[in-house]
Amino acid sequence: MTTVTSPLTGRAIGLAAVPDPVFSGAMVGPGTAIDPVREPSEVVAPVAGIIVSLHPHAFVVVDADGHGVLTHLGIDTVQLNGEGFELLVSKGDTVERGDVIVRWDPTKVEQAGKSPICPVVALEATTDSLSEVADATDLRAGDRLFGWN
Repeated sequence: MTTVTSPLTGRAIGLAAVPDPVFSGAMVGPGTAIDPVREPSEVVAPVAGIIVSLHPHAFVVVDADGHGVLTHLGIDTVQLNGEGFELLVSKGDTVERGDVIVRWDPTKVEQAGKSPICPVVALEATTDSLSEVADATDLRAGDRLFGWN
C-alpha cells in the first residue's frame, strides 16, 4: 500500500466540495482536497518518487509502484502564469516524501480571484483502491491523507 501524505497544511475537504467540476466529479481521479492555511507556505512531496509533470501551480510525483499523485495548487491558477509560485525542483528530479517542491501564498491566489483549494488526486486509481481518505480534518504537511492499494 502507498501512503499519500498531505503536501500542505490546512483542512481536508472532500473532492465534491472543490469549485471545479473536473475535480469535484473525480474525472481526474479519486482523492481529497485541502483548504490551505492563508499564509505563505511550502508544498511538499506527498510520496517519494520522480517528478513527472511540473508547473508552478501543479505537479505529479510517481512512486516506485507506479502510482501517480497530482497536487494542484488552487483552481484556475494556471491563469496566474506562475505569479506567486516559486518552484524548487525540476521535472525528472527524484524526491523523498516531505521534500519541498514549491513555495506559494494562498492569500495572493484569493486576491487574484481564484480559489486556493488544493485537490490531491490519485491518478489512474479507482475510488475502491483508496482507504481512509481524510475529510473534515485539520492537517499539517506530512500528515497521512489517504492510502492507495
